[in-house]
Parts: sequence; C-alpha cells; structure tokens
Amino acid sequence: MAVSNINILITLVSHAKAIIFNKSDAPVMLEQQRRLLLANDPSPRTLRQSTTWSVVAAATLSTSMRVNIPDEFRCPITLDLMKEPVIVASGHTYDRSSISRWINSGHHTCPKSGQKLSHMALIPNYALKNLIEQWCKENNLPAAVWQRSPTATPVDHISETRSAVEAVRMTAEFLVGKLAMGSPETQRQAAYELRLLAKTGMDNRRIIAEAGAIPFLVMLLASRDPRTQENAVTALLNLSIFDNNKMLIMAAGAVDAIVDVLRAGAVMEARENAAATIFSLAMTDEGKATIGKRPEAVVALVALLREGTTSGKRDAATALLYLSMHDTNKPAVVAAGAVPVLVELLMDEKAGITDEALSVLALLCSCEEG
Repeated sequence: MAVSNINILITLVSHAKAIIFNKSDAPVMLEQQRRLLLANDPSPRTLRQSTTWSVVAAATLSTSMRVNIPDEFRCPITLDLMKEPVIVASGHTYDRSSISRWINSGHHTCPKSGQKLSHMALIPNYALKNLIEQWCKENNLPAAVWQRSPTATPVDHISETRSAVEAVRMTAEFLVGKLAMGSPETQRQAAYELRLLAKTGMDNRRIIAEAGAIPFLVMLLASRDPRTQENAVTALLNLSIFDNNKMLIMAAGAVDAIVDVLRAGAVMEARENAAATIFSLAMTDEGKATIGKRPEAVVALVALLREGTTSGKRDAATALLYLSMHDTNKPAVVAAGAVPVLVELLMDEKAGITDEALSVLALLCSCEEG
C-alpha cells in the first residue's frame, strides 16, 4: 500500500520538475556542475501541448473501427483516448483538456468520485502517458491521435509557480515520512523519488532539505541494498548543488558515510556519485578541511582514478583538485599515490581527463612531497 501511494506521488514530482525546470533559476554552471545536475538520471520529459479537437476526433474516428481502446486509456469525462493524462487531488486521472474545462467552469469536485478536490493542481501522469504512446505505436495509430499540437496552449486553473512549490513541499514531506518509517522497499522507492525531485531547481533542493530528508538519506548510505544506497548517495549529490545544503549534509555526519560508499559501494555508480558528492562538498573551504582530515577519502579517490569509468575518473580527479587547493591536504594526496596514477592518465589520451589530471599535478608540484 505504501509503495502504491509513492507511485501516485511520482506524479507530484513530475509536475514540480516540469514547472520549475521550464522556469529554472539555476545559474550557468561549469561542465562538472552540469554533470552533478544529471547524476545519471534520465532527463525530465517535456509536456506536449494540446491539439485541436477536430483533428483528434477525425483521427480517432478513422481508427476506432480497427482497434479497441483499453478502458484505462480513456478519459472518464469524454471516454476518448487521453493525450495528456493528468491526476487530480482525488487520485483519478483525466485528459488535461477535459478536466481543465471542468475546473474552469467552476466545478471543484472530482467528476468520477464526486469528492471535493483539496487543490486544483493537475499533475502529469507520465507513466500512463508512456503506456498510451507505446500502445498507439504498437497499433499503428497516427501521431495525431496521441500527440499534442505545438501551437495550442493548455489553460490551467491555477498559478503554476505557486502550485509547483506546494506540490514539491507536499511530495517532500510525504517521501521523508516514508524514509523514516517505511519498509526497506518503500525506503528505496522514496530515496529514488527524492533523487529525481532534487535533480532540477534550487527551490526543490531547499524544500527537500527543509522537510528533513538529509539525515534519513545519510542513514540509508549504509543500506545493504545496492539500489537504496545508490539512490541515497545520488539524492545527496543532487541536494549538495544548493550551497546551503552542503553545510547541512556535513553537519549530518555524511562525510564518513559518503567515503564508505566511495571506498566500497555495492555498485560502481554509487562509488562514482559518492566521488561527485565529495567534489561538490569540497567546493567550500569547510568541505576541503573536513574531507581532508580523512586520509581514507583521498585513498578511495585515487582508487577510483584507477578503476572508474571515464566520468567517474573525472569526478575523482576534480575532487582531488579541489582538495589540493587546501595546502594542508596536498601531502595526503601525494602519500595516497595520486601522482603516478595522474601521470599515467595524463599520457593516455583515451582516458579523456587530461585537463583534470594536469591541473591536479600542477597544484601538487607546489608542495615538497610533490
């Protein structure tokens, strides 16, 4: 039941991402910071806009004799194939154009259940939309049946910015509750949704932290489930892009746990995202000092330089670069054996991290040990 509720809340995440991503307040970032944003997650989908009713009606009529539309793909209001399914506060799904007309005509209840809607937000149901698109393609239905025209603009009943912020807040609070009290399966799913929610928008990252997610995500870094661990460290990585969260993450005692994932994470993605998190935290002076006091962090970064993928090696090298900007950290980087590994990577054009390796070596040359 808890997992089912989380799946419903996925749409709140999607709504917040769609709204805030389109009105992003993120500054221009370096290439490495843009990788932090992506964090190996799928890119957010964009909403398709509404098409003219006549075109869709004609296309639907021409195909209705050849295929039977599954009931779950039909809008409960019009009984037509949904082109942009959205979920209302009651949990029922409708086509956006139909439910928008219903709400804009002054109705504040769910057409199907009669339940009064606690809010007027229309939450995109991406999972159902993907199923509908796949079904249409498998049945050779023309694109006009399930795609929106780029010329029309849907009209929502609400202020999108305000509803997006409120949706993020409700979602974050719900998911943090599942992190705190859910089953292992529920915690894994909740960490994944927070990972996605923290991927776009500084407001998202701020709200998630305010909801109290960070301490629970730190605890999940020790999970024996590989996906739970990966989701937790990646969520912290995404949250760390917001500067204020860097301090909160370190204050929650995350550094040792992140280093443990970097050193012995269950999957390579978790190790590499742990390196990216260390890189992000080390962008602050306090982060450089805090991480530098842990020699095992530097040793683990050097190990990832040898074993990681190209992107993982780049994150490890960049983390070492930021740590080496703090003079007291340079001897530890040299002692961990970073220099020969960096020289080898510098000579290997296929490694793809020549610039990062050269930058670290240049900094290390300024210390006696280097």
